[in-house]
Amino acid sequence: MFTQLQDRFGQIVKTLRGYGRLSEDNMAEALREVRLALLEADVHVKVVRQLLERVRERAAGQEVLGSLTPGQQVVQVVYEELAALMGGRRAVLATAPQPPTVIMLVGLNGSGKTTTAAKLGRHLQAEGRRPLLVAADLARPAAVEQLAVLGRQLGVAVHAEPSAADAGAVCRAALARTRTESLDPVIVDTAGRQHVDAALMEELRELKALVQPHEILMVADAMTGQDAVTSATAFHQALDVSGFVLTKLDGDARGGAALSIRAVTGRPVKFVGVGEKPDALEPFHPDRMASRILGMGDVLTLVERAQETVDLREAEAVARKLRRASFTLEDFKGQLQQMKKMGPLDQLLGMIPGLGRLKGVPEVDQHERELKRMEAIIDSMTVRERRNPDLLDASRRRRIAAGSGTTVAEVNRLVRQFAEAQKMMKQLMKGHAAGRLAGRGVLPPR
Repeated sequence: MFTQLQDRFGQIVKTLRGYGRLSEDNMAEALREVRLALLEADVHVKVVRQLLERVRERAAGQEVLGSLTPGQQVVQVVYEELAALMGGRRAVLATAPQPPTVIMLVGLNGSGKTTTAAKLGRHLQAEGRRPLLVAADLARPAAVEQLAVLGRQLGVAVHAEPSAADAGAVCRAALARTRTESLDPVIVDTAGRQHVDAALMEELRELKALVQPHEILMVADAMTGQDAVTSATAFHQALDVSGFVLTKLDGDARGGAALSIRAVTGRPVKFVGVGEKPDALEPFHPDRMASRILGMGDVLTLVERAQETVDLREAEAVARKLRRASFTLEDFKGQLQQMKKMGPLDQLLGMIPGLGRLKGVPEVDQHERELKRMEAIIDSMTVRERRNPDLLDASRRRRIAAGSGTTVAEVNRLVRQFAEAQKMMKQLMKGHAAGRLAGRGVLPPR
């Protein structure tokens, strides 16, 4: 996400940090670059103007111009103003005083509204809640069935009436169901249109009056840039939305919608969609996003992803195997799968300070392809072969290469690299054990 904007800001930050002293001239030049970067990212012109004014006012103060590291001070000012532009801090979902909390999703067709409803249900379920998805989009063919299928796949309850003709009746029945089954919150997937029109808004206003939602979240496609902001303004004026969900932020989104939507509407972005997988929905943290845009990384989100995806019991089992030097190709495959759950490699690099600039470079893409090849090769082995690579004679290696769509040379390379890694782990564990014994006085220190 924001690849183009990150690249431009990366150059600006590098230039600013190179200044020993910051003059009016080079600060003006840097702000011109910031302006161009934001406009190219499709940020609203008025928003760009307001942001630059605030940065200029703060950066022109004596506390910056008189600083020993003025470039770093200006970068800090830009970071703080970018974060403030997007809301400053995470905006959480409202909770009803008396359950159930009703969350109404609105938006245009094609924005990913139905998929977002399912992802949001999974996200809230992971927090220990018992959500109910309501298929109230009766206008789009197969929308009801799509939500029902997604609900079954994710294990989230769905209220769907395929033959229904009245969205209001569907919602009334769903709300009655929450009282008998103690479900909370209720996530209502509503009908959309190809574009904003009076009939759509009237239908949504009637549904709003019926279900009395505690949250109205508009789902907007980040790929559409300023069109998303225009649609968001129209929905907000008609329905008084409480927040936004930006989808497809993992694609070629220039970032204009994320940076503009809160400043234009006054309502925050609450979630962002960063992929097709059911868990690819993240709470939106303005400060972390600003840090990522400036190439400063996002370690907190990286840690949270690791906590969500890493199985602690499995990690402890792997650690024990490492200590006993019994780590196998089967274990290695498990570690590859754990890493894949955290997201694409370029996304993870963008969260590590200083490595965001490596996103999209050929070496990174090649490394990701190599990891996929490794997994394919291991998948083509039998369980016995994974646990004991010594069984891999020439005939078996030819079979594995054919089954994985690779070459015998690539199979040989994987087996050789794994053998070298095993040898290194044995040496490390041996040295670690000797160090512990020396620390206890059992062995003399080296």
